Amino acid sequence: MSPELAFLLTLTLRMAITAAFVITASIITERSGPVIGALVATLPISAGPSYVFLAIDHDAAFIAQGALTSLPINAVTMFFGLTYVYLARRHNVVVSLGTAMLVWFGLAILVRQFEWSLLGGLLANAVAFGICLPLMARFRHARMPLITRRWYDILLRAALVSTLVGTVVTLSATIGPAGSGILALYPVVFTSLLLILHPRIGGLPTAAVMANGGWGLMGFGIAVATLPLTAPRFGSAIALSVALATCVVWNLGLWAYGRMKIRAV
Repeated sequence: MSPELAFLLTLTLRMAITAAFVITASIITERSGPVIGALVATLPISAGPSYVFLAIDHDAAFIAQGALTSLPINAVTMFFGLTYVYLARRHNVVVSLGTAMLVWFGLAILVRQFEWSLLGGLLANAVAFGICLPLMARFRHARMPLITRRWYDILLRAALVSTLVGTVVTLSATIGPAGSGILALYPVVFTSLLLILHPRIGGLPTAAVMANGGWGLMGFGIAVATLPLTAPRFGSAIALSVALATCVVWNLGLWAYGRMKIRAV
């Protein structure tokens, strides 16, 4: 088998595996409401596989360096969410999601201009969450209407995430760890959910999913922050496992806290 064919087959397999993760998570989101859906959507079901595949092709130092850029990109995603939440109340999906994407790419380009340290990335997240969480808080509660699926839903989600993973893996050697860290954290799960849900159920309930995702993104940011600390010392496999465990434990804690609040009422 030629090296080109082997690369193509491997890339296709990677894209298919990641697409399966995202499709499964998005279906759970639609059936469980905005709170549980947001917790599922903020698990590393898109960035996680991208980083795993990067770890297969690159060493631990590459992963650690990429994570230093991914960390401020997590803060950028909070502004993506804030933009969408405020526009979705009065505008269609093209305007609200399109503007949010422009904000994300604009801020991502700004992030790319700097060399980031772990402390700098943490400070960027602290500022983003300090601004965005209070502003999104009043949009977290909305009734989730019954969703009727259309034939193209799964194809759309698969195409979005497969394109992202294929781009990250293919370009990683060219754009380096910083560029890979940026692309790996593009919010493809939220993009696919918003793109599908908004036209069917309206802006308010769809915005509630995004608004509830803020606290989950905080845990995701903490998980990303563990990578520069653990990857050089313990290797990529252990570092990525620690990051995944951090996300899962954080979101389970948020779920348990929410259940306690409901019982206390």
